[in-house]
Amino acid sequence: MLVPILLFLLGFALLIKGGDWFVDGSVGIAHRFHLPEILIGATVVSIGTTLPEVMVSSQAAALGNAGISYGNAIGSIICNTSLIAAITVTFKPGKVNKKSLLLPAGFFFAAAVVYACISWFKGGFERYMGIIFLCAFVVYLIISALQMKKNPELSEDGGEEENQKERALWLDIVLLVVGAAAIAVGARLLVDNGTKIASALGVPDSVIGLTMIALGTSLPELITAITSLLKGHGALSLGNVIGANLFNIILVSGMAITISPFRVPAEKTINGMNSSFVIDLPVMLGVMLLLCVPPLVTGKLKRWQGIMLLAIYAGFTVYQFVS
Repeated sequence: MLVPILLFLLGFALLIKGGDWFVDGSVGIAHRFHLPEILIGATVVSIGTTLPEVMVSSQAAALGNAGISYGNAIGSIICNTSLIAAITVTFKPGKVNKKSLLLPAGFFFAAAVVYACISWFKGGFERYMGIIFLCAFVVYLIISALQMKKNPELSEDGGEEENQKERALWLDIVLLVVGAAAIAVGARLLVDNGTKIASALGVPDSVIGLTMIALGTSLPELITAITSLLKGHGALSLGNVIGANLFNIILVSGMAITISPFRVPAEKTINGMNSSFVIDLPVMLGVMLLLCVPPLVTGKLKRWQGIMLLAIYAGFTVYQFVS
């Protein structure tokens, strides 16, 4: 039991550092070719911080671990929103650019409602659904790029560019390749040993995916949020979290479904109903509504939102392990 735990923690570490290297290398290369800062953030950085979820869910799907693949996507959204964004909002509430929030939030809720309806009414995902989600991912990137080109004022900050000026191109390429490799290895260690630990403890795969693995793969977003907070840009992490949540559905789930279509896991029930239908999916939608609706209406994030979201995350996590 000790060896799987140590390898599980090693997987965590590789995911964190690999994601950091991948983002640094990608941003360095993008800057070198003079791509707009906001375009880098909306594409390379967001995809980079979501890569751990992509690799974990894809490898879990390929290995037939539908519980981890399904639970990781939903759990990461809940973790990103009610833990990571909640920390930022609690300690640094502030103004939000409603225009910059509208596109990713609108895309997220459209994709999330479709995902939830498929889960509720069909009970599983077929390969063509995964392909549709991946197509939605491409469409979102195109619309984002067009919107940013048309409205450059939506770019909120370019503060990281100075970190990239001194690094050689070859080093950026090395960081990109090594980061991607570390993420791939870390994801495999996380899935393999997370499954072993779950089996040894009698914990369902979906619970491990919804909690421990979801938290581990969300660490890049957590690091980004804390960095933004320390630099006095608390509101900046909101867009990153919402973008990452969107990618968890249309990219992470889309890739996993395309690789290996799966049924919604039914490892836990409440009064004869799949607990995912009455707990996990409603919590996913609920925390995003709580995070997004107030700033879309008032243009501001409030401290009470963060406190409520943290309380929901604590309750959700406790429920997963005691029920």
